[in-house]
Amino acid sequence: MKLLGEGFRWNDLEVGQRFRTFGRTITDTDIVNFISCAGMLESLFVDAEYRASHSAIPGRPAPAALVYALAEGLTLNATAQGTGLAFLHMELNVSGPVLQGDTIHVEIEVMEVRPASKGGRGLVRTRNSVVNQRGETVITYTPLRLMEGREV
Repeated sequence: MKLLGEGFRWNDLEVGQRFRTFGRTITDTDIVNFISCAGMLESLFVDAEYRASHSAIPGRPAPAALVYALAEGLTLNATAQGTGLAFLHMELNVSGPVLQGDTIHVEIEVMEVRPASKGGRGLVRTRNSVVNQRGETVITYTPLRLMEGREV
């Protein structure tokens, strides 16, 4: 019986394949919960008066770490649920702010697929672009993941 929502196996993927996740709106509650949990109690995130007089960004910004974490949730639920084994490496670039009320989605492109050294596992590197509702890429990151394989 097919397990619904199961992620890809490394040998199901090919370089050049592209995918898009559903969207996720960043709420005030998301920002407050994240900065409280992570201890990111920086004035930019907790002090509206400071933000009004010192911030280069109009509106309430979300920490890039929060945006990345939400992007990973959107990505993993769509691509690696039950098949991802380890997160090994990443490069991350932030190119624009995400504000309370923005909606993000992730556009994923498979960049590298190769077998691991043992166990029928494989390594998959993707380029994940976090895109807002205006079509602007705000974060790009390139995770390398160890993934289960499909028996051939």
